[in-house]
Amino acid sequence: MVTLAPAARIDLHTHSWCSDGTEAPGVVVAQAAKAGLDVIGLTDHDVVSGWAQADAAGREQGVLVVPGIEVSCNWRGISVHLLAYLPDPHDEPLLAELSASRSSRDTRLQRMVKLLAADGYPITYDEVLEMAAAQASLGRPHIADVLVRHGVFPSRDEAFADVLSSDSRYYVAHHAPDPVHATEMIVAAGGVPVIAHPFASKRGKVVSDDLLADMADAGMVGVEVDHRDHGPSERAHAAALADRLRLVQTGSSDYHGAGKPNRLGENTTRIASLEAILERATGTGLLGAH
Repeated sequence: MVTLAPAARIDLHTHSWCSDGTEAPGVVVAQAAKAGLDVIGLTDHDVVSGWAQADAAGREQGVLVVPGIEVSCNWRGISVHLLAYLPDPHDEPLLAELSASRSSRDTRLQRMVKLLAADGYPITYDEVLEMAAAQASLGRPHIADVLVRHGVFPSRDEAFADVLSSDSRYYVAHHAPDPVHATEMIVAAGGVPVIAHPFASKRGKVVSDDLLADMADAGMVGVEVDHRDHGPSERAHAAALADRLRLVQTGSSDYHGAGKPNRLGENTTRIASLEAILERATGTGLLGAH
């Protein structure tokens, strides 16, 4: 078990340009060190491709890196984000599911771009690819970046509130596993599932308490309580539910570099919560400084 100083600062949810962040994994780690963080979780969407660079940067910067994945799920038409900490990156069922999600994202974005272009929006699929890193898991933020570059919207948030919202006529769904099944799959891969921002109503419809109970029965270990998209009532609700279901509570920034206003360390996780996650993990080890 890793020994951390009592005042250690822990942020367990960050993104690099391997998915929809704007910085390389090594830069994310360096920024975390600059922000005074001791531990970060690198949790890119549906990929593990940033882990090796984060490992090297963590050793250089003196930052402990918890390798993770943000697994895109769907429940009754509602997007569910499930953080998978320390899974085996070679687990075949998990890799197959992630590959299916990424492939579906690619074709889905092509269809969305065609719909937008047909209505006169200044966008092509080649531009979307240019906005993403070579091995990135593509998503709507990359469409948003093109529209922002052309001055259609001032930021990603405004694009998501308009043409990229799930209620927009330009929205196209993509393959995503059921969250209970995804929970079971992560556990089978030796990982530790923690649901991200489950009650972020500003993002759209949210899941039910019953779903979280079903996920807990399937092996989910924690709930991301402290997140900028949870207001005081949502945090209280999430914390009370975590207590009732005997789940770990985490707090995170959901950092995306320049892609979102979220700042590293704006919400943090208690050491006891990290220790509980590490105790459950059997898939892979920590990265960076040890």
